[in-house]
Amino acid sequence: MPNTFKVVSHDVMPASAGTPEDLYTAPSNTTTIILGLVIANVHTSQVTADVKLVSDTSGGGRSATNTTTFLLKDAPIPASSALQVLDGGAKFVMQSGDALKVQSDTASSVDVWVSRVDTISS
Repeated sequence: MPNTFKVVSHDVMPASAGTPEDLYTAPSNTTTIILGLVIANVHTSQVTADVKLVSDTSGGGRSATNTTTFLLKDAPIPASSALQVLDGGAKFVMQSGDALKVQSDTASSVDVWVSRVDTISS
């Protein structure tokens, strides 16, 4: 099956301070590999950001269902700077229905982009 490289971007998020906002949800019958994730502070002062992976899928050698986990928690991002969440060639897999959510302590304060590759399941 073909691999499709894509970028997801979202500017000035989240809509409300302290409330996670959806960035990306893996489509049905698709495994997504996240290759890069960058958060840029577009606010005039430092913000604190979180990135969550929301998953209720199972498998991967674990008998229990996956849960929501932080990829980034309470990370300070100075004004007019960016944070590369995945570093040193790190990648992670998202299964169908898994979602990435971004949260900041200040509304409309961060731009986020994700580089991904989708592999269609047969």
